[in-house]
Amino acid sequence: MAWNEKGGGNNPWNSGGQQGPPDLDKVVRDLQRKLGGLFGGRGGGAGGGGSSRAGGIGFGVIAALLVVVWILSGVYKVDDAERAVVLQFGAYKTTKMPGLHWHIPRPIQSVEKVNVSSVERYKHSTRMLTADENIVVVDTVVQYRRADPQAYLFNVRDPDATISEVAESAIREIVGTKQLDFVLTEGRTAIAGATEELIQSTLDDYGTGLQVTSVNLLDSNFPTQVQSSVQDAIKAREDKERLSLEAQSYANDIVPRARGNAVRQIQDAEAYRERVVADAQGEASRFEALLTEYTKAPIVTRQRLYLQTVEDVFGSTNKVYIDARDSGNLLYLPVDQLMQGSGGKGLREMTTPDAATSTRTTPSAGIDRRSRDDARSRGNR
Repeated sequence: MAWNEKGGGNNPWNSGGQQGPPDLDKVVRDLQRKLGGLFGGRGGGAGGGGSSRAGGIGFGVIAALLVVVWILSGVYKVDDAERAVVLQFGAYKTTKMPGLHWHIPRPIQSVEKVNVSSVERYKHSTRMLTADENIVVVDTVVQYRRADPQAYLFNVRDPDATISEVAESAIREIVGTKQLDFVLTEGRTAIAGATEELIQSTLDDYGTGLQVTSVNLLDSNFPTQVQSSVQDAIKAREDKERLSLEAQSYANDIVPRARGNAVRQIQDAEAYRERVVADAQGEASRFEALLTEYTKAPIVTRQRLYLQTVEDVFGSTNKVYIDARDSGNLLYLPVDQLMQGSGGKGLREMTTPDAATSTRTTPSAGIDRRSRDDARSRGNR
């Protein structure tokens, strides 16, 4: 038996035992009656026509309200720090500046607001190798902002995650080309500048719409596991620099001094050469002049040269020669003491004829001569 046959009792549309489909007109009239009651209409069989008109008016008002609400939903405000990107069916339409604007409401158009003034901050810390194969830990902070809203929304799926990967790659590339000492000491500013340029160029190639405002190296140091060894290496390097400076200072002191001594010795040698040459030339000139005199008077010149030579020889000795031909006894005179007492005038005065005459005429010499003459006269008797 079919479900809609009589007596079956299986008709879902007629739970009261009646057969056949439900009356859609009746359902609509019941709905209109209820809506008419809400908007001031009257229910009842006699007022069926009025209820229909009231229901139509209610539907029009609701539709008008819905349209007004839908239109008003397209009004939006853009703050000073924001830019509004209008999308039409999901595609880029235009970019709106700060102010009050309206767009065709959803689902036709939608608006995405992007803050282009706020500066975001990304901090990164990683270990990397330097050019001399040393491990260093670098803490980097990258600050950026969303400069191009359209590129930020459409070119890259996740720009904020992209900048983290780009920043890590850039800092590894820059540090990997530098020496360890440069990274730890004076190279921080240069590394930060080069990293900023590399990050910005990479982001521009990707079309992320992000602009890097600054890159700072907070810290660059060795891993904690090797701190003690690194400190020893740093101390050794400082000692090397100190000793190098000391050696350089010693070289700066000794080299000019040696050069000065060399110049002085050269000048002394040149002066000695000039003096020797001048003496030789003087001796040659003197010999030529003496030769001229000798040619004119050989005997007199020879005698004078002999006397000068004897004077020079005896003048440099401490021996005393006394002519004792006229005396048989050799008298001792403290001539050396007399020479010292006379202030070093020496034997030169005593050996000259005048000196011999004066010696013979001294009182003691006169007494000795008389005593010798008396002795001779007594011997003759």
